[in-house]
Amino acid sequence: MADIVKQILAKPIQLADQVTKASDDVNYNRTECVEIKAKTEKLAGLLRQAARASSDLYERPTRRIIDDTEQVLAKALSLVFKCRANGLRRVFTIIPQAAFRKTSQQLENSIGDVSWLLRVSTPADNRDDEYLGLPPIAANEPILCLIWEQIAILCSGSIEERTDAAASLVSLACDNDRYGKLIIEEGGVAPLLKLAKEGRMEGQENAARAIGLLGRDPESVEQIVNAGVCSVFAKILKEGHMKVQVLVAWAISELVANHPKCQDHFVQNNTIRLLVRHLAFETIQEHSKYAIVTKQGMSIHTVIMANSNPNTGNNTGHRNDDDHDKHFNSQIPRPMSTEPSQMHNVVTNLALKTHSNSNHNAPNQTTSHLKTNPHQNNSKQNQHPQHGNHVLAGGSIKGRELEDPATKAQMKAMAARALWHLCAGNVSICKSITESRALLCFAVLLEKGPDEVQYNSAMALMEIASVAEQNAELRRSAFKPTSPACKAVVDQLLKIIEQADSDLLIPCVRAIGNLARTFRATETRMIPALVRLLEDKEAEIMREVVIALTKFAKTDNFLHVFHSKAIIDSGGARHLIQLVYFGEQMVQPLALILLGYIALHVPDNEALAQAEVLIVIEWASKQGHLTQDPLIDTLLTDAKQKLELYQSRGSRGFH
Repeated sequence: MADIVKQILAKPIQLADQVTKASDDVNYNRTECVEIKAKTEKLAGLLRQAARASSDLYERPTRRIIDDTEQVLAKALSLVFKCRANGLRRVFTIIPQAAFRKTSQQLENSIGDVSWLLRVSTPADNRDDEYLGLPPIAANEPILCLIWEQIAILCSGSIEERTDAAASLVSLACDNDRYGKLIIEEGGVAPLLKLAKEGRMEGQENAARAIGLLGRDPESVEQIVNAGVCSVFAKILKEGHMKVQVLVAWAISELVANHPKCQDHFVQNNTIRLLVRHLAFETIQEHSKYAIVTKQGMSIHTVIMANSNPNTGNNTGHRNDDDHDKHFNSQIPRPMSTEPSQMHNVVTNLALKTHSNSNHNAPNQTTSHLKTNPHQNNSKQNQHPQHGNHVLAGGSIKGRELEDPATKAQMKAMAARALWHLCAGNVSICKSITESRALLCFAVLLEKGPDEVQYNSAMALMEIASVAEQNAELRRSAFKPTSPACKAVVDQLLKIIEQADSDLLIPCVRAIGNLARTFRATETRMIPALVRLLEDKEAEIMREVVIALTKFAKTDNFLHVFHSKAIIDSGGARHLIQLVYFGEQMVQPLALILLGYIALHVPDNEALAQAEVLIVIEWASKQGHLTQDPLIDTLLTDAKQKLELYQSRGSRGFH
């Protein structure tokens, strides 16, 4: 940096010396030239001072100011040379007085610009308290100079000044997208990241907030990622204060939402694992109690936890199953509620299953995540000794437990939001999330979390289910019908759908639709719950419900015939006919597609004959706005042929 600045300053210093020397040999306009010489000497002194302090100078304004200064000195040298003319050249050389006034004013402006540059780049300890003001160069673009000043303070100011400067950049980034781009272009990201690493809590919060606001488009996010934001944020998520971690998680969600291609950069820095830890803290019981491990993978911590119970035996050295159940249930903390919940029962059952199967046929699963506790129950009611009280990501267990409930809830909300955007469309990230405890965490938070936590959890589940719909391997591994975590997630999604009055309804309906191919024939709860939503709901909700039901009834679903019959038995045909005739434009063609699939798969169903579905399809086939899509046209043709074959017999009593 210092060498670059010295190279920038070399030429204007040479020009200033030439102007000073040439001013001594002028033949006329001596008074004006003396004034130019005096200002040039003052400017040259400032330039040499800048060269000596080159290591402290902020490069971006230095380039701009020195470039302008160089042009001013070149013009001044040309003017002075004209005053050295003699003989005929002097006769034909006309120099208006306005040229001297203009050059003098430009030199004065350059002096002001360089003086401002020196003051703003001076370390905080050596700077006086007077307000710097804006340099003359700011006349054309005052915001740019304000940004320069704040970034310069970020580079060389005290901790308090850097904190205030970051807050100023937050205000500028909020005001205008262009200001955000200017902050990035002028080199503001690097000092913000440095403040996020080294500053106090308020400064770290301001820095994280500013970075989140700056990443509003893919190009900006790319520059922020290249500056090293991923490693800085990962370190804060691991060791920082929870209030700072909240803003870091939010900033990650903003960056990834605006530039999904940066997802893998965060993965490389273990961001997923750290976010899941925050999500699990005080959400589910310390997971070494329920993680499925092999003997080979058991850590010392796991062995200690398994043997730390002082009541593991009675007089005979053994304990019956009922006593074991009662004891284990007494160990489960319920941080989200004072009463046992459905999700709590899932965790308990999973733990008991692990206990009974730990000696044989346990699947091979890594236990590296057992080395950190998400939570230890330190309540007075629990008198059992606790072991393995390790330091957690983001500080000690005690420190995290003492955080106020609002901060904890906000941390979970932002962690869920970050995971939502990180997993969108990314198979490897979804696999990492589902192999961790995140699915179970999402299920618990859907049941007991605050509104924002519930919404972000539902959106994350929707994105994971969307990826699983397109990836058979993920679908089989993450959403096995026998998986306790999968059951917990599905139960919560179904519960929200059955309530039918939540803001979470649309993401939950989408998630169930995306998982349509994972349900067995014995799972009969989904379709009736979805069909009930077709009764007098908003068009947007009905549209999502129809799309979800179509995924159950499509030909690529192995149980499409079974699901089609279930839709009919739940009264879906009647609702779909009404939507085809009278539904809004956003719902009408989708309802027709679903009705076509049902008619194609179960054309001999008596309920379809009674509902006169054939007449509906014949009418729809003649509506140009409904048959523009070749897929719909082909589907209706095939469904019509099947209905004509079976319903003509059915009308005479043959089935």
